[in-house]
Amino acid sequence: MEKVTIDGIVLNETNYSETSKILNILTKEYGYISVISKGSRTLKSKLRGISMKMVYARFTISYKENGLSTLIEGNIINSLKYIMTDLVKMNYATYLLDLTRSILKENNNPDLFNILASSLIKINDSFDPLLITNIFEVKMLNFLGVNPSFTECVNCSSPDTLTFDLALGGMVCKNCYQGTYLFQSETIKLLRLFQTVDIMKIDKLNIQNKKVREEIGMFIQEYYDTYTGIYLKSKDKFNMLISTKC
Repeated sequence: MEKVTIDGIVLNETNYSETSKILNILTKEYGYISVISKGSRTLKSKLRGISMKMVYARFTISYKENGLSTLIEGNIINSLKYIMTDLVKMNYATYLLDLTRSILKENNNPDLFNILASSLIKINDSFDPLLITNIFEVKMLNFLGVNPSFTECVNCSSPDTLTFDLALGGMVCKNCYQGTYLFQSETIKLLRLFQTVDIMKIDKLNIQNKKVREEIGMFIQEYYDTYTGIYLKSKDKFNMLISTKC
């Protein structure tokens, strides 16, 4: 096995034997890998602090391609301490990790790492966790192969569009409109922006229009239900947070 140093985020952990863990880590360099952290369940282990879900660290491992690598040591890149000490932020962040794991079953694209890391950092830095999560969800549709197009009518290709038809999976123009829900133009504009915005470069995030926020959430929920087949228990907690906030 080759000794390498990688940047990674622990997506989940599983106890292994009496003292060890298996860590599933999304890495910048190798995508999704599994690593055994030997002895990390013991109190005196030097690996204990970096062998936990949601740890964002630089790991040194004995790398085994298409197999189980071995953790040697690691140093925290970002402690995400404000997520770890805030139940609301933790619930949003947990959902992002779970959604990432589901998407990795379909696509192990290395770009996923930067999007997830940026999203966690922004939530940790007290940006609106709901909006960061919404942006993340919209971006993930591309990796699932069901990225919606907001540029032209799905029926006739007219650029003069009216609204998004969830049943058809695309925009429709005035002539092709069949009575579907009329999204506000600001909602469509933001959803289109979410597809391309660099999360790490966001320095201001504030959508005050309550109706637009509701429509963004409705669009994402219905689009995922219709076109992805993904159901996550952590999404239920996420939805409870939204309803409580409202």
